[in-house]
Amino acid sequence: MEKLIWLAIFTLGYWSYCVFWGVKGARSTKTASDYFIAGRSIGMWVFVLAATATSFSGWTFVGHPGSIYGVGLPYAFASFYAITIPLTGVIFLKRQWLLGKRFGYITPGEMFSDYYQSNAMRFLTVIVAMVFSVPYLGVQLKASGFLFNRLLSGTPLENSVLASVEGGAIMLSLVVFVYVASGGLRSVAYVDCAQCVMLALGIVALGYITLDLVGGWESFKLGLSALAHKHPDLVAIPTRPESDSFFERVGTLFLDSSGGSWTGVMILTYMFALMGIQSAPAFSMWAFANRDPRPFPWQQVFASSVVIGGIMFFFTAVQGLGIRMLDEGLISGALPLGLPSSDQLVPYLIDTLSSEYPWLLGLLAVCALAAMQSTGAAYMSTASGIVTRDLYKHFFNREASQQAQVLVGRITVAIVVSLALIVGLSSGDVLVLLGGLAVSYGFQMWPALIGICYIRYFTGTGVACGLVAGLIAVTVTYVTELGGYLGIGRYPLTIHSAGWGIFFNLAVTIVVSSLTQGITKGSTNHRSKYHNFIRQYTKLPKGNQRWKTPAIILTIIWFLFAIGPFAVLGNEPDPNQWIAGVPNIWLWQIAWWIVGCVMMYLLAFKLQMSTVPDRAVEPIKRDA
Repeated sequence: MEKLIWLAIFTLGYWSYCVFWGVKGARSTKTASDYFIAGRSIGMWVFVLAATATSFSGWTFVGHPGSIYGVGLPYAFASFYAITIPLTGVIFLKRQWLLGKRFGYITPGEMFSDYYQSNAMRFLTVIVAMVFSVPYLGVQLKASGFLFNRLLSGTPLENSVLASVEGGAIMLSLVVFVYVASGGLRSVAYVDCAQCVMLALGIVALGYITLDLVGGWESFKLGLSALAHKHPDLVAIPTRPESDSFFERVGTLFLDSSGGSWTGVMILTYMFALMGIQSAPAFSMWAFANRDPRPFPWQQVFASSVVIGGIMFFFTAVQGLGIRMLDEGLISGALPLGLPSSDQLVPYLIDTLSSEYPWLLGLLAVCALAAMQSTGAAYMSTASGIVTRDLYKHFFNREASQQAQVLVGRITVAIVVSLALIVGLSSGDVLVLLGGLAVSYGFQMWPALIGICYIRYFTGTGVACGLVAGLIAVTVTYVTELGGYLGIGRYPLTIHSAGWGIFFNLAVTIVVSSLTQGITKGSTNHRSKYHNFIRQYTKLPKGNQRWKTPAIILTIIWFLFAIGPFAVLGNEPDPNQWIAGVPNIWLWQIAWWIVGCVMMYLLAFKLQMSTVPDRAVEPIKRDA
């Protein structure tokens, strides 16, 4: 009973906080700009915390340590997404903010259609936003259902509807709907601030709890040695010299459940997919919502790369490996946790506190909910803005009032959360499929962003055709059935679908752009207007020019050695050859995480890719 009381106290307290900001946001909403992009008023620490919470979903809290439990340290390379996700922001967010401030853009569809003089890009942006938002939110809702199901076991509510997976998912969807529909992005941002703190706090706390369960750090190191003798592939990267595939001979990080090989090339292109999180349409709106770019580098370098990266490389690894030691019976005097599956690691770990520390169980349960909720809410809000502005207002009611736009936005939030709930409660296989597709689809926005931010050569027809080609390539190489029909299967040549998508996307974009140059009268001059404007505000001072070559070289080296083909180095399964009593592969990962943080600092600050411009941007178009 005490467990249920503390769960109720923390859960209801946290959800009351969410509803409070929903009401507060609703009261301050006067215009469409207020609702969809917080009136361009998001400040320093709100963005730092909120964007970090949005970038790292419930997967970071629940799924990631579970995958390390199942696969071992080879999967810990995925922790590098703490760097690759914000790297996209470094490349694009500041330049999008400049354009949004100058031309009054509220949605990325408005920006793309204006720059490329193409309604096709407006429509495609809506499609990408929806196929990203709905499954991504669905994943979080179903995960919350599983959490409720586990934590309410052994309580008087064990057999109630609320304790079911469906009941938990519906409960969370209702709460998210209330505050997102009420206050829009402003409410989402302020709720996300607390969620970011809870995400980080929860992962760290669970790491310490795991160390306590295994008997401390020295016992943990002994368990690592025993794990190496029993399962060497969990502490080192296996190679497959007998394979016909060059990539597999170079090094296989691990084999997935379907027998597919995760090589150095695979993990590199897998990171491409995760780089799609901050190139998805939602993050364009996050860029527009800021008062100025001041928060960008602090979020990208310190909050994401340093803090979340450090937490992931240590505490999620400790969770996964420590619980695996327990369940393998490798820790003297410790009892196995008895996990039914790897994705249940965090719920089961939290539940170990039910007898001795029920208050801590309640707190960590809310931390898990916050992690799941943070990403989904942001995508609900931005998707509603994109649908409202780029479909309803542009195609059906160009004279729509501010109040009408807000109303349609709230209706769209209801539609998005309903679709996500349907998807989330579908079969697990379908959910995993759609969730994986979402981020790969988001990455296909890169050529369009490169065109508007850096390369004026890309035409509207080129990027639209390229985007369609990329979406098709992702789908064919991800959906097993489709790939099988074409005789290529899933992830051909151990290249992730995001990699295949961007290859065809860029190829088609370049070819079609070369064929459509100057077809639209004045199109080149039109695009030049934007690039000349951006250049005025992003020109690198002479004093910083010396950092350009070192930063570029370091970035290339980092991609090759941290998450690319040479990530298989730093590899030794024999505990007698380990440094400091821990697997060399772990030290290799931590070393390249530090290098990655330095790389991000050089790009964001020294090359000024994310810093405040040296002069104010004067808007030439008011928010409408």
